[in-house]
Amino acid sequence: MNPLITLIGSFLLLIAMSVPIAFAIGLASIITIMQLGLPLTSVVNQMFASINSFPLLAVPFFLLLGRLMNDGGITDRLLRFADSTVGHIRGGLGHINVMVSMMFASLSGSAAADTASVGAVLIPAMKKSGYPAPFAVALTAASSVLGGIIPPSILMVIYGAFGNVSVGALFMGGVLPGVLVGLMQMGYVYYVAKRHGIKATGKFSFGQMGRTAVVAAPPMLLPIIILGGITLGVFTATEAAAVAVLIGALLAFVFYRAIRFRRIPNILSDSVVAFSLPMFAVASAGIMGWLISYLGIAQEVANFILSVTESRIGIMLMVMGFMLVIGTVLSPVTAVIIFLPIIQGLCLAADINQIHMGLVVILSLTLGLITPPYGICLLIATQIGEVSMPRAFMAVLPLIGLILAVIIALILLPSVFLFLPQMMFPKAF
Repeated sequence: MNPLITLIGSFLLLIAMSVPIAFAIGLASIITIMQLGLPLTSVVNQMFASINSFPLLAVPFFLLLGRLMNDGGITDRLLRFADSTVGHIRGGLGHINVMVSMMFASLSGSAAADTASVGAVLIPAMKKSGYPAPFAVALTAASSVLGGIIPPSILMVIYGAFGNVSVGALFMGGVLPGVLVGLMQMGYVYYVAKRHGIKATGKFSFGQMGRTAVVAAPPMLLPIIILGGITLGVFTATEAAAVAVLIGALLAFVFYRAIRFRRIPNILSDSVVAFSLPMFAVASAGIMGWLISYLGIAQEVANFILSVTESRIGIMLMVMGFMLVIGTVLSPVTAVIIFLPIIQGLCLAADINQIHMGLVVILSLTLGLITPPYGICLLIATQIGEVSMPRAFMAVLPLIGLILAVIIALILLPSVFLFLPQMMFPKAF
């Protein structure tokens, strides 16, 4: 039997048997390795090689930072600042939802953490204020995907680590698409609020905004410190994550005094568990990614796509469509590691910039967080809002369309979206 058929067939069979995806990837790879007669030590070697990466150390630091932000009451302070800034506009709660997600994304880099923390507060409040429950759920989930786009993004760290691509350039490249998606979502919120007759509540006050800004300013400086330090070459993305955790800990334990020191062991242990689960998936995906390269599948797929079209735009549109489909069944991190050899092979064959393609891939895969059956962000939001998945998915479709529009604009107008990374990290181009 063809090893490729064995690899894909056994993976699909294991998924049909409800085997967790991380285990299904690893077991399917082991079966294929045994069929090829390769030593089983290859499994251990590739798993170790997949996670033996200095840039990957940024992931647990950003996860820990997200935990400190939540437990330290930072989310509540961001909510109050967002309320004082955009709460007076028609659809205020919806605007607050998006704005907080944008700010939270710049602190944690985790979409699921954003959904859980922001959704727990705003979904019930939006339902009580007259917003349709499916819309409240859909908006919370869709705005949470900004955690994978706006820096610091864990997905960008993974992509940069495994693809030997500048993480700093990816971070800067995610700024404009992330802000654009957020503004478009706020525009859609205004439309929905007007359609359902939801009026603005409260009045804008410079005094209130100033008071909440003072309280929220310290955590909002973190993204500036991270991006500024990386851009100026003061520290790497991994070192920036460590610095951010140190500042976050000082804010939570000393400045705000929201966390007691005796909780440190629990916070650290929970962060270790939260890091270990995705890292096992990363290690398993590393084996399959290695097999794809070993079997020459990456080159075959690249040749097939190039036989269909040699246009850069056409190739990137095909990659976008493929990633949209893959993202419905695989987590973004797993998908990046498995298919990165194919993606980079296409970039070399068609002379496509790695940063440009990386941004298209990352934005496309983030949609998998709100599309069934994987759709972890949509799943979390539906549980909080007590809405069925089909109703939530129908409500999120317009928001998916907005993100797709940004991805297509990114493909068609690279000079606009790559201006910042080209200016800050010219060597990456």
